[in-house]
Amino acid sequence: MSGILRATQKNMMVFTGRAHPALAAEVAMNLDTELVPTLAYEFANSEVFVRFEESVRGCDAFVIQSHAAPINKWIMEHLIMVDALKRASAKRITVVLPFYGYARQDKKHRGREPISARLMADLFKTAGADRLMAIDLHTAQIQGFFDGPVDHLMAMPILSDYVKEKYGHEDLAVVSPDAGRIKVAEQWSSRLGGVPLAFIHKTRDTTQPNKSVANRVVGEVSGRTCVLVDDMIDSGGTICQAADALMAEGASSVIIAATHAIFSDPAIERLGASVAREVIVTNTLPLSDEARALPKITELSIAPLISQAIRQVFVDGSVTSMFDGQA
Repeated sequence: MSGILRATQKNMMVFTGRAHPALAAEVAMNLDTELVPTLAYEFANSEVFVRFEESVRGCDAFVIQSHAAPINKWIMEHLIMVDALKRASAKRITVVLPFYGYARQDKKHRGREPISARLMADLFKTAGADRLMAIDLHTAQIQGFFDGPVDHLMAMPILSDYVKEKYGHEDLAVVSPDAGRIKVAEQWSSRLGGVPLAFIHKTRDTTQPNKSVANRVVGEVSGRTCVLVDDMIDSGGTICQAADALMAEGASSVIIAATHAIFSDPAIERLGASVAREVIVTNTLPLSDEARALPKITELSIAPLISQAIRQVFVDGSVTSMFDGQA
């Protein structure tokens, strides 16, 4: 018999960029491994250089990078890391995006606009990614932008379990900040025991970023603790307007729950002055010291979710089973 027979063993290696190393370190710890030592720096003209200090040949690589501000810098570093792994003969490359940059640019609102979320997927595919793993994409259709497997993880179980444990004894209502996220609000309602649903009817100025107006509340919220759920908080204007609208309709209090704490200025100031009783977020993006100092902000770790999904992918298990078949 000609040839060489060898029993192969899979080798998981976890990598991180410099955008949010604390999250990646927590993920690696949950996986009982360590992050691969990586040399990364900028040249004088701001070009990014990356080199892995261990052999990655034949490995199952998981490259974690949150696209925090400055977003273009960290996206470029992420792409360069994937390219380096491809050229170093990694067997499979999974790009882990706790926060997917440019996700809000998922369609054209007017002529002559880009679909930047699709461009992002194309860039990672061209760089050498075999698979994407993201948390609470702005719209589910982004999964179809990447020509390969996409694991769309949901932070809702982590957030909703916290809300149920802390506020489950109160009369709750789940509120979507706009009509487009009603499906997510329905899932929240189910996890909280079938509490009533409501949504905010709002209009957005497509010619200006971060500009919207909360017009009215659709649904019964009077006398209830409203759980206002969204995928992200950027400058905080939309979510704070929604909280004000709920209180004006007679809600007893408002709790905000969001996955991605972007917190662009002046989000911290707005949230601190808002009527919200508590703002619950995850650590998909790094929180500033100013945000951590605000008493009403609660940060929950997403690392157990990411590490469980990575383990399922590595052993060829089921990621969908983590979410009762809904992912």
